[in-house]
Amino acid sequence: MSTAASRQLLEILRSKGLTELPEPVQLASGSYSRYFVDGKVALGAGDDLRLAAEAITERVAAAGIGFDTVGGLTLAADALAADALAAAIAVVSGSSWFIVRKEAKGRGTNRLVEGTRIGDANRVLLIDDVVTAGGSILRAYENVRGTGAQVAAAVTLADRGHDAQRSFDELGVPYFPMATYRDMGIPAIGTETAAPAAD
Repeated sequence: MSTAASRQLLEILRSKGLTELPEPVQLASGSYSRYFVDGKVALGAGDDLRLAAEAITERVAAAGIGFDTVGGLTLAADALAADALAAAIAVVSGSSWFIVRKEAKGRGTNRLVEGTRIGDANRVLLIDDVVTAGGSILRAYENVRGTGAQVAAAVTLADRGHDAQRSFDELGVPYFPMATYRDMGIPAIGTETAAPAAD
């Protein structure tokens, strides 16, 4: 489904978040690419963040999927694109938000899931910014399911391959990439030169 908000979001991702580099760089997934997609830069402006939240909320609602809580895996102590996006979607949709830590802090409450306390009464919209192999969003899925919460759907800003779609299809969870590598006009992950040439 393509709405005006979705089309605007794609243009923001292409114009502000996509960089073509002279040499391939290693991505978090371990793959190499000359094309770097940065959700943090793309959604750095408040208006762009709000538009992304609106586009995602529209897309999920159009599929007939309801949720009361939204969140995903945080990548660092600082708020990154997925963290900010979760909060923005919560504001736009009237839901609650949370983040999933990569590991428990080791002090305080020692929780993996911070923010709204989720459990078996919650229907979660799981989000991530840019997906390559899908490892981060699938790790978040396992942690959310570990609380007893149901994952109603998963959404990513940009998906650079096919692995996440296959994984969520197998799990029976609706999956919505707001932009694919095709939409971004870049090669699928794993189809470029494996690594930069040695000096």
